[in-house]
Amino acid sequence: MLDRARALEAEGREIIHLEIGQPDVSTFENVTQAGLRAIQEDHTRYNPPAGVPALREAIAEDAGRRRGIEVRPSQVVVGPGAKPALFFPTLALVRPGDEVIYPDPGFPTYAAMIGVAGGVPVPVPLCEEEDFSFDLEAFDRSVSDRTRLIILNSPSNPTGGVLSTTALEHIAAAARRRDAWVLSDEIYTRLVFDGVPAPSVAVLPGMRERTVICDGFSKTYAMTGWRLGFGIMPEPLAERVSLLLTHSIGCTATFTQYAGVEALTGPQEQAEVVVAEYQRRRDALVAGLNEIPGVQCRTPQGAFYAFPNISAFGRASDWLADYLLEKAGVAVLPGTAFGAEGEGYLRLCFANSMENLQAAIERIAAALVLE
Repeated sequence: MLDRARALEAEGREIIHLEIGQPDVSTFENVTQAGLRAIQEDHTRYNPPAGVPALREAIAEDAGRRRGIEVRPSQVVVGPGAKPALFFPTLALVRPGDEVIYPDPGFPTYAAMIGVAGGVPVPVPLCEEEDFSFDLEAFDRSVSDRTRLIILNSPSNPTGGVLSTTALEHIAAAARRRDAWVLSDEIYTRLVFDGVPAPSVAVLPGMRERTVICDGFSKTYAMTGWRLGFGIMPEPLAERVSLLLTHSIGCTATFTQYAGVEALTGPQEQAEVVVAEYQRRRDALVAGLNEIPGVQCRTPQGAFYAFPNISAFGRASDWLADYLLEKAGVAVLPGTAFGAEGEGYLRLCFANSMENLQAAIERIAAALVLE
């Protein structure tokens, strides 16, 4: 979709980009300066594959305090972005034939990494009526003695849904009963609205020893291009993942990691201001979408995505996304980009200016009336 939108822009069309899932603000100045200082101080050489000690210590303190659990630096593995903390634990844990449960619609990397590991993908639908929580009845039918790993994402991409403590307790009980691991993708954990918390499954009894937390700096600190993420996991697994890092990427850029230390230990007010602005934009976008006849959009509790239901138009999601790009000049993603259960939905990112969001609503409304 991005390539097609840029091709239209090259032809002179004005396109509003709501398909890209990244903050529209610049990296915070104190973080940028810390990275520049690190380069000037010659922090440009190899470092330990699992990360520099200062960053692992800062992550352990910050992540543990925010989640209410004890995290030791030896449990932290740093990577170039959050994807290694998704991919490498999956490679370390999943054997060919093992079943892996994951949300559908969900981040496309989940299905990809299950396939690379030789696992059997078992998608579980998210329930719109429950604010896109796991369909727990479908989950119960899917979990079995063959289940090796359960992937969670809360707040969710693409739906913005947040798993409740009740849902997490249900899933955790099944994981303990089946001796399964849980991979909890918490990259949007700081982007929550209306005072709704995004609890981690790791806080529940018996879960720390079977949970991998994936998180990073891209969304909270507007550091998408810096490529800095981390995983938190039991030490034996951390050692195996560190070995995978050693023989694949080697290490994460040292100066980027020092910028990460500043992000965690420096002022947090900037991140809080950005979240408040996202909430303001969310409210405007959801209200505008719900005023369009045929569109129904639940209010996302976290992340920076709206996931409106457009099934009333009787068109496939990918057709409608193409139509809005061509007719309205608004780039969105079809729900099917995130799995078969995404049919009937579109994903719109509201990490954009209020002006662009309002213009996008007007263009979408006009185009759908004509359709």
